[in-house]
Amino acid sequence: MITHKNDMLEWLDSNIGETHKNFIAGEWKGSLSGKTYPVYNPAKKEQVLGYFPNSEENDVNEAVEAASKAFTVWSKVPAPERSLILIRFAELLEKNADELAFMLSAEQGKALAESMGEVKRAATETRFAAGEALRVEGKTLPGERSNVWSSTVRYPIGVIAAIAPWNFPVVTPVRKIAPALAYGCTVVFKPASDTPWTSVKLMELFAEAGVPNGVVNLVIGGGSKVGNPLVNHPLVKGISFTGSTSLGIAINETAAKRLVSTQLELGGKNPAVVLDYDNVFEVAKQIIGAAFTCSGQRCTAVSRVIVLKNKAEELTNAIIEEMKKIQVGPAWEHRVTMGPLISKEHLQTVQKYLEIGKQEGARLRYGGEILESGELTDGFYMTPALFDGVTSSMRIAQEEIFGPVLSILSVESEQEAFKAANDSAYGLAASIFTNNLSSAYRFAEQVQSGMVHINHGTASAAHMPFGGIKNSGHGPFSIGSSNSEFFTEQKVLYFQY
Repeated sequence: MITHKNDMLEWLDSNIGETHKNFIAGEWKGSLSGKTYPVYNPAKKEQVLGYFPNSEENDVNEAVEAASKAFTVWSKVPAPERSLILIRFAELLEKNADELAFMLSAEQGKALAESMGEVKRAATETRFAAGEALRVEGKTLPGERSNVWSSTVRYPIGVIAAIAPWNFPVVTPVRKIAPALAYGCTVVFKPASDTPWTSVKLMELFAEAGVPNGVVNLVIGGGSKVGNPLVNHPLVKGISFTGSTSLGIAINETAAKRLVSTQLELGGKNPAVVLDYDNVFEVAKQIIGAAFTCSGQRCTAVSRVIVLKNKAEELTNAIIEEMKKIQVGPAWEHRVTMGPLISKEHLQTVQKYLEIGKQEGARLRYGGEILESGELTDGFYMTPALFDGVTSSMRIAQEEIFGPVLSILSVESEQEAFKAANDSAYGLAASIFTNNLSSAYRFAEQVQSGMVHINHGTASAAHMPFGGIKNSGHGPFSIGSSNSEFFTEQKVLYFQY
């Protein structure tokens, strides 16, 4: 276990700078292009963590063909055996939690405690998926004729293209791969170009857990040269994608032409409606945790606080007090609770939204500064920002900023609050804080959101379906039992005797 702040730095000194490969058919293979690219630490922007394959279509073809060949065997492996392999994988995640957390924090930037939590969450979700392997259910139905037995069964659909984002490089891949294996599918996985390092370790652990060659394959590279040929490959039967709404729509259009199933987890502009409370600081604490975990770089982040006017100033002041407690810095500092943004380009994008907010007439109440003193000069750091005086028509209230920026909108009534919550193209997660049970039920019924949270932030559970509506998602929700709708297809059987 981690014992002191230098553990991560000492580990990095001994493990960075290696050249990594794709994992295809159980073997580590360099890209057929012969090219690699460097991945840098966003907290130490000159530090090269490693060199990774700049793969192309030929690498994708090889991986998909390996997965397709492996599917003929893996799909027939008994469910209890698949389940045991996943249980071993979960145990290996926990056994290697420190190393995975170091790698995750180094390539993504999040605080070390967050990275440890992500690895443990991945293990928990894997155990749930292992159980799902034993719960692939069909139905036996009454027949129309006395000598006909009617039933339905479910079968794995085949090769899955799993495409993950850079903000959760451990749990999101596991969230896609573990259920795929549980249901008998095989996988070609493309990680985000910014965060491929932990994916290499995940492949090692899948192999160590006993996953047969070709069942899980890793191809690293850019979206145009890896992602596009992967979603277009005729042997790919399902696409599980987490990322931007615009790219998700493009993938869905491509998949629709081949009648291929999609599972899309997309953007969010999540509201927290505050009507009343006993303890304003407890509400503020819940909102801060939901807004600024992962430096605000997550689809379920609360980005809009919609509060009744008579509570607005009190809540705003409480939120500011909680924001002042956030410690920004590199992951290896134990006091740190918020790390850098993923890249210089992304930091610049978030900063542009601060200027947009000011130009639109919102008031920057707290934060937003780029931090460039001491060791912070080496990374892409900013203080979390809070706007008030925001209206629903403003861009900062409508567009996904994907950074540590929170907006406060004040309204006159519950009805106006619910209307403002729904005034968005997105519908992923929504929270309400109230002591009124009727208000809570009305919100749950009226809010246009895939997930609703009453009196707490937007944290999800490892056994519950996860997904959104509107521009936040398409296809079956992930994580929970709803996964069976994506990874399996139904077949109807009639037996005459």
